[in-house]
Amino acid sequence: HLATSLPLPSERDHFRPRIDLIVFMIDIKSKYSLRNVEASLAHVDASFFLGKVCFLVTGVGRVNACSIETNAVCKLGETYCSPVLFCELELEGIRVVTAQRLLRMLQICAGHIPGVSALSFVSLMRNSDDD
Repeated sequence: HLATSLPLPSERDHFRPRIDLIVFMIDIKSKYSLRNVEASLAHVDASFFLGKVCFLVTGVGRVNACSIETNAVCKLGETYCSPVLFCELELEGIRVVTAQRLLRMLQICAGHIPGVSALSFVSLMRNSDDD
């Protein structure tokens, strides 16, 4: 399911399926995109930041058109202990690999991969520099 921002409307709560993973998409060419994600983060329960949130940064293939510094997005990932994926959706190969990575993350977060929890998965994605 897609939403342009959070919080989600409450009038359909009883129809909403369980949320296993939240992917915040940030268009690196739009400062509004980053501000919208930052505003939406306040509406996410703290328990989701234990492996069930990631940031997907699109548009990274056009460095000259960037409105957001990649450091700002990396800092967001560090602050919320959540992985940051960078991709260029206009390139089919990268788009396919990114979709496969997101699907694998979703499978882990939903509990469909035996022996791997969302929390252990996010700890595996951390850089060794963080230790």
